[in-house]
Amino acid sequence: MLIFLAFLLDGVMGDPRWLPHPVVCFGKLISLLEKRLYNANHSERSLLLKGALLVFVVLFTVYSFSFGLISIFSIIHPLAEAALTVVLLATTLATRSLRQAAEDIYLPLRKGNIIQAREAVSMVVGRDSAQLDEREVSRAAVETVAENTVDGVTAPLFYALLGGAPLALLYKAINTMDSMLGYKNDRYFWFGRAAAKLDDAANWLPARLTVPVMLLAAAVLRLHVRSAWTALRRDGKKHPSPNSGLTEALAAGALGVTLGGENRYGGIICQRMRLWQEGRPPEANDIRQATALMMVTSAIFLAVGLLLQALILTLS
Repeated sequence: MLIFLAFLLDGVMGDPRWLPHPVVCFGKLISLLEKRLYNANHSERSLLLKGALLVFVVLFTVYSFSFGLISIFSIIHPLAEAALTVVLLATTLATRSLRQAAEDIYLPLRKGNIIQAREAVSMVVGRDSAQLDEREVSRAAVETVAENTVDGVTAPLFYALLGGAPLALLYKAINTMDSMLGYKNDRYFWFGRAAAKLDDAANWLPARLTVPVMLLAAAVLRLHVRSAWTALRRDGKKHPSPNSGLTEALAAGALGVTLGGENRYGGIICQRMRLWQEGRPPEANDIRQATALMMVTSAIFLAVGLLLQALILTLS
């Protein structure tokens, strides 16, 4: 019930700026530890070990603090514990923020304001956006929504169902470390390796549990389910990420669009394999379709998770 309330709270409020967000605190802790541990003159082995130490310290701190804080609130009053748990769980979800980010890109595109659309897409992707046309802006938005369906919603829900707020926050800490350290450049290739690999491992099962749910969501929305299944099987492993490729390929087939292609990062061209080549170029309306697919997938995932949780509790 608390997870359901957290899902509703996130859907209504999202991440209000006046409320301190745990991810911001995670980021500050990671930055502090990086300053203390990183040294460009150290060997690859040393950087790998220090990166692993950073991961351990962050995970230990996040889980201990969240578990301890909830325990303190439980002593004060059960309702205080429940309220804190709902708020903490809501901060791990990104349903509303994903929907809003997609809408911030969609609306300028529909009005023909490509400059504003580029600015909006630059807030959610790392690729260069200054020269993107409508199709490329739409592609970036659809890819982001499809990828973050797992990172932003179903994976946090999975860990919340499994271990409550402390485990869901632990997952968000892993995700934050990967977003800050998981780059394959000179600075982070070894230092951020532990964070990147742990993020892949943490998302492996949630991503695969999301696949059948997303197929069901595609059927509910009357999208191209057969194409989604074909794209998933054929193209799901073409993506650099062992997890994101599954939902991106599935979404490409479901929407009937081609994802992937040329991206630029700091002026450097990165060529991604195309997902569902039979599709058409993405358009503005596909952003809303991708958002609807994410929302329905999230709702079904939560409903199934709560039913299974209740069944297990009943049988135990």
